[in-house]
Amino acid sequence: MAFVNKYVLSILVLFLAFYYYSEKEEFRPEMLQGKKVIVTGASKGIGREMAYHLARMGAHVVVTARSEETLQKVVSHCLELGAASAHYIAGTMEDMTFAEQFVAKAGKLMGGLDMLILNHITSSTMTLFHDDISHVRKSMEVNFFSYVTLTVAALPMLKQSNGSIAVVSSMAGKISHPLIAPYSASKFALDGFFSSIRNEHSLMKVNVSITLCILGLIDTDTAMKAVSGIVNFKAAPKEECALEIIKGTALRQDEVYYHNSPWTMFLLGNPGRRILEFWTMKQYNMEKFIKN
Repeated sequence: MAFVNKYVLSILVLFLAFYYYSEKEEFRPEMLQGKKVIVTGASKGIGREMAYHLARMGAHVVVTARSEETLQKVVSHCLELGAASAHYIAGTMEDMTFAEQFVAKAGKLMGGLDMLILNHITSSTMTLFHDDISHVRKSMEVNFFSYVTLTVAALPMLKQSNGSIAVVSSMAGKISHPLIAPYSASKFALDGFFSSIRNEHSLMKVNVSITLCILGLIDTDTAMKAVSGIVNFKAAPKEECALEIIKGTALRQDEVYYHNSPWTMFLLGNPGRRILEFWTMKQYNMEKFIKN
């Protein structure tokens, strides 16, 4: 036992030191200049702010949401801010056919794709869960299944460009919260699916990064309305949150944490999970999956 404690603790300390203190590449806005980017859920809140940041950086952007009128205004402002090009395609992510066709249309408009930012969610209220199975199903379809559909449609283009995927999630997809069971279920699903796909990409040498973005409470109108009178968390600014998502995705980080507390990344980063995943991946023989 003393041997195990000694060496396991040493390995853990070295792993943590490497992960938290190793030199990392710094973000530069020019990384996005000329890049072809899709942003979903871009008519308001974090999605709209991401579109504006990308426009200032000189990216090509295609945005989507349900409101055509609002998207027109977003695209117009993106062009004013300096976007290389800006387009919108309105539709609902409840429709998987639309989701699939949207990616194809966006890719055609831009002539390819470098970054897919998955940000949309279905509307949800904070309430005790009783028997509303239909809401659970809708949450999973919009918040999870449409993300998978969009990713499948985008991967051929992203493999060509060695591109990136940003998956906007939540602390509710890492730890349990009351009153948001359907929403939380969909966010936990994102972690399980996209973290597994990231591991597959690593094993199969697929150069498409996946960044899971774990957000705390952000001061969007939708979020503020949902939590009013229920929680006392301090909300973080959506403009800065949007920029951190773009930075982390451009730097091809596995995870981005954005929350008011400096302890969030340390406590939720879960080095134990990372160590176990590292050891587990060493046990896989992937030769049978390599196409000749």
